[in-house]
Amino acid sequence: MSNYFKEVEKSMEFLSRRKETIFLGQSVIYPGNLIYKTLTKVKNSKKIELPVFEEVQLGMSIGLAMDGMFPITCFPRFDFLLCAMNQLVNHADKIKLITNNQYAPSMIIRVLVGAKKPLNGGEQHTQNYVNEIKKMLKTIKVWDLKDEKKIFLSYKEAFKNKKINLMVEYSQSY
Repeated sequence: MSNYFKEVEKSMEFLSRRKETIFLGQSVIYPGNLIYKTLTKVKNSKKIELPVFEEVQLGMSIGLAMDGMFPITCFPRFDFLLCAMNQLVNHADKIKLITNNQYAPSMIIRVLVGAKKPLNGGEQHTQNYVNEIKKMLKTIKVWDLKDEKKIFLSYKEAFKNKKINLMVEYSQSY
């Protein structure tokens, strides 16, 4: 088990101890991808398992956040988050702007850049869109979690900063 994985796992355990947090996505309760492995220390009562419907997932997360919850919404690949770009760019990123700061939901969007080694998952599973996403977003903070030493502190700050945060993890480092 790598230090990178341990830091992500520690971060998820820290977040799970907060009353208002809820984890949702594919393979949060049932095995199927690396996200699952990072959530094994999180109680199932804090998780909502979802089918593959990324746009709906992010829409649900926005709704939960607007209702006072703190969702940690998990996308196992950056490429899959592309299916939720409408919710990300036109809704989550613009809520504060279009409501004149009347609504300022907080959440964490977790996304993984898929590994190319030892087995290359292919073009639809291994892309990194950090630079492109940063250009599109005005209010969402994007965290590029390449340094394992900064993972826990980054997640802790993302919970405290009362913003919508996009946390980019690297499965190659797991």
